[in-house]
Amino acid sequence: MFYRENGQFKTSYAADQQIFTVAQDRWAILLMLALAFLAIPLVASDYTYQAILIPFVIMSLAALGLNILVGYCGQISLGTAAFMAVGAYAAYNLQARFEGMPLLLALIGGGVVAMVFGVVFGLPSLRIRGLYLAVATLAAQFFVDWLATRAAWVTNNSSSGSVSAKPLAILGWAIDTPMEKYLLCLVILCVLGLAAKNLVRSAIGREWMAMRDMDVAASVIGIRPTYAKLSAFAVSSFIVGVAGALWGFVHLGAWEPAAFSLDRSLQLLFMIIIGGLGSVVGSIFGAAFFVLLPLLLNQVPHWLGLPLSTATATYLEHMIFGALIVFFLIVEPHGLAKLWATARQKLRVWPFPH
Repeated sequence: MFYRENGQFKTSYAADQQIFTVAQDRWAILLMLALAFLAIPLVASDYTYQAILIPFVIMSLAALGLNILVGYCGQISLGTAAFMAVGAYAAYNLQARFEGMPLLLALIGGGVVAMVFGVVFGLPSLRIRGLYLAVATLAAQFFVDWLATRAAWVTNNSSSGSVSAKPLAILGWAIDTPMEKYLLCLVILCVLGLAAKNLVRSAIGREWMAMRDMDVAASVIGIRPTYAKLSAFAVSSFIVGVAGALWGFVHLGAWEPAAFSLDRSLQLLFMIIIGGLGSVVGSIFGAAFFVLLPLLLNQVPHWLGLPLSTATATYLEHMIFGALIVFFLIVEPHGLAKLWATARQKLRVWPFPH
């Protein structure tokens, strides 16, 4: 009975079109933000930041960018890690070649370069679709891997092929503790997540969804496929590029091309499938599933006191993890976001059956 909108009247169009129409949702979001920004920094350890929270936040951002392209616009991409690599290497070169380049400008610059790169490799989407488009975006993965290993200027003539980010600082504030790095990533996730949510609710977001559902019908009613598809590639690549720069600068600190391999692209694709296609919150659910669940499965044998070797525990972890993925796809093909939406809807009418 507590989750109802009875008596919550809307007196303006702006109130009727707000993201969270139910007051309880707004309070819940404020509570979760308070926990994320205030409570977690008080109790989390350095290991928790470095091994769990920072990867989870950055992967949520990357999955959000991919979900805009795949979930909202319906364009398949297997080169997401390539766009992350472009963002990371572009941000690194901006700081290495321009003395005094601010961190935020370098991150934005990495996102812009990744956006241009994504639009270039998104051009085939104007003529091909489905599996053929997936192969075209897969070419971006191999091209970036080749470029990062063969072109010396990408790594600023590094002899080992790996690069190291400069110390993080914003307006004289040195970001050197795991808590500060976590808060930086969390702020960027909140800002870009809010921007993405408003984009998908706007006219361009409706064009993306129209192209996803039936591109021929969308063209008939006046939607320009060129603008809709390339804008989806641009926005998606920008967010993924920023996530890649954060992955290199904040999480890794130093990296090589193998840090953005094809496995990362497939992992991000599985994240949005498990979390829910066409859902901002589904991107976060998918990242939580892939980042937090393996850690939990790895600790269960120790909690139960089972004498398992490291190799056996790893194999069991992979088997259970794969089985859970198949289970979720069978139980709810629309992802964890659909389960969450169903639970919210049942709460709105509880205790009545419908």
